[in-house]
Amino acid sequence: MKPELRGDAIVQEIAIHAPATRIFEALTDPAQMVAWWGVEGRFQAEHVESDFRPSGRWLMRGVGMSGRPFIVRGEYREIDRPRVLVFTWLPDWQQDGLETLIRIELEEIGGVTTVRLTHSGFARDSSRASHQGWPQLLDRLRAYVEL
Repeated sequence: MKPELRGDAIVQEIAIHAPATRIFEALTDPAQMVAWWGVEGRFQAEHVESDFRPSGRWLMRGVGMSGRPFIVRGEYREIDRPRVLVFTWLPDWQQDGLETLIRIELEEIGGVTTVRLTHSGFARDSSRASHQGWPQLLDRLRAYVEL
């Protein structure tokens, strides 16, 4: 499952056999995020802080390749539980230091939820290329919530 590239954006979609409310909680609860946010051998979240409200800030600390620590931070822009989550994304490994935007849309039909992630606002192709882990991350989310 390769991400679709559209202009300055990465778009990824996945079907998950779980209610939208369950998926939304896994996407927003710091303890749950630490449990699934990572890709074996590439990166793993270790700590998440969240002021979960519009304009609230969030921060994730973790370990990347070769044990290198990382920090990602941002601000919640839109929260429409359990359908839409929009937040900014600013990782410390990104060279241009520009904040990008992540929009996650959840649509549940008959117990199956389509999760559509759009990560936009990349200034350069190299910045977008450093964020190609979304398919694997969404697979981890699916495995976590379908248990």
